[in-house]
Order: sequence, then structure tokens, then C-alpha cells
Amino acid sequence: MSAAKDRSDVEKYDDWLDDVAAALAWHGGDAEATIRTLLADCKYLREQLALAEIAMSLGFTRGWKPAHDRETARSS
Repeated sequence: MSAAKDRSDVEKYDDWLDDVAAALAWHGGDAEATIRTLLADCKYLREQLALAEIAMSLGFTRGWKPAHDRETARSS
């Protein structure tokens, strides 16, 4: 395995932490506003996924159907 693909847990955590810091910075450090925005984004994306599911045929997706929950997606 190449060194570029073999990232340590610390590096992955640092990337995650950078994303959290960026989201908080976008809202001026207001954690509640950050959470509200992220929840609103999740709701919007779930609605878009539901619309896409209605519009797509099973032939187009070769039998794949989108999952609305992470647990459902993992078990498929």
C-alpha cells in the first residue's frame, strides 16, 4: 500500500477537526447556529434525495435505490 493512501487516524481526525472549525468559523463561533444550519442542510438534501428517487427509474439506476438513513445504507 502506498504511503499516500495509508493515512493515519490522526490525519483523518485533523481533517475532520478542520471541517468542524470551518463550519463554526462560518457562523462566528456560534455552535447553535452551526447545528441549525447543518440540520437544515440535511433536511434539504433528504428532500432532494426523495425527489430524485421519484424521478429516477430502476433501469436507470440498475436496481439501486437511495437510502434515507445511514444504517439502511450500510446494511444494503
